[in-house]
Amino acid sequence: MTTPSKDDPLVTPLPLTVPPPAFDAVAVEEITEAPPSDLPKVGPRYIWFMVLANFGVFMAFITPLAISLTIRVNSLAPGHPEYLGFITGAGALFVMLTSPFMGIWSDRTRTRIGRRRPFMIGGMIVGVLSLLVMALAPNALVLGLGWVLAQWGWGTTLSNLSISQADRLPESQRGKVAGLTSFATQIAPVFGVILAQFFTGDPILLFLVPGAVGVLFVVLFVTLVHEDDARTLPKDPITVRQVLAKYLFNPRKHPDFAWNWLGRFFFYSGITLNSTYTAFFFAERLGITVEAVTGIIASVSLGGILAVTLGAIGGGFLSDRLKRRRIFVLLGGLIMAAGMLTQAFSGDVVTLVAGSLMASVGLGLFAAVDQALLLDVLPERETDAGRFMGITGFATSIPQSIAPLVASGILLIGVTGEERNYTLLFIIAAALTVIAGTVVLRIRSVR
Repeated sequence: MTTPSKDDPLVTPLPLTVPPPAFDAVAVEEITEAPPSDLPKVGPRYIWFMVLANFGVFMAFITPLAISLTIRVNSLAPGHPEYLGFITGAGALFVMLTSPFMGIWSDRTRTRIGRRRPFMIGGMIVGVLSLLVMALAPNALVLGLGWVLAQWGWGTTLSNLSISQADRLPESQRGKVAGLTSFATQIAPVFGVILAQFFTGDPILLFLVPGAVGVLFVVLFVTLVHEDDARTLPKDPITVRQVLAKYLFNPRKHPDFAWNWLGRFFFYSGITLNSTYTAFFFAERLGITVEAVTGIIASVSLGGILAVTLGAIGGGFLSDRLKRRRIFVLLGGLIMAAGMLTQAFSGDVVTLVAGSLMASVGLGLFAAVDQALLLDVLPERETDAGRFMGITGFATSIPQSIAPLVASGILLIGVTGEERNYTLLFIIAAALTVIAGTVVLRIRSVR
């Protein structure tokens, strides 16, 4: 299979970064703060293979989080649902510590196939190995190590897909592409759960079937979407001390990026509190086993596809057309909170389904438009896009590492014996998503 040439009309070349001439300090500051010139539009090939690649990674990566890990924890450590929180928290903590370094490394990579594709390929390979480790794990500890590898591998691939969007997408296409990719990432776990219900008795197939989908679509992207030869880009040596310094940024210098980061942090804190114990929550409310709840969650998730479509694609396209982001992000947080509260006080399948669908609309809307908003306010995109996308990853990895542990404690508040306080957990999660929507209103450079 041949790689498309630079002259392919569906491919937009990556703009080269030229070392700036010497300016005085004031001029340098003005140039740093000036908005970058808009990029040329990308073609359908880039957009649709990007959507498929995101779908594949989430199919391979989030299916374990949605159901497969729960099944394995229940099998390897029955009676200890809190282990799920420890495992997911450990994986997120590892990614939190490594993702900025991986972004900096990606920015400075110089290969014939570009800066981003080597990391997509390497991450995919590590991701597949992680699925095998989790499938064959003899105990919860090894299962946790497998999940750490999964977070690192698939997370690296996903991060570089996002960095590619920062490299290539003009402002006029960010909402649309964010809506389509967000839709893909929300429905991918649904299809993963649907597949998983057929393999609950076979740990290897339970993990590797969704993983095969991820491999297929990532391979399609890296082979059929062109990325310029990066060997001609300026080399930028960096010391260990400089790497560590790049883990931080100055909120005063980049205030809108800081507000977007904080809003994302609150939102994903709420999402993690809500989603970590979904299978156990459904089983408790419906009075059935965790294994039996797989089919119910799959059925509910099918309806969620339409809900996510409405939120993600509708919000993404409208935000481009109306040239407004913040109001859609706020609306997404409010709708998500309403869905969580509906589930919190549910006592039957109908109410659970209604709350789940409402939350799916809010999730799709917030995730899509907030991604476009992030690309709008991303600093230094031509030289340090990977670094800042890595820092953005803190806003999701910190909640993913801390929130499961916090959730384990919240579940024990005001209960005795084997009961768990899922109602309080969902109320706190709803409050966090509302805060997330209001925080982004502080952004000033984007309407």
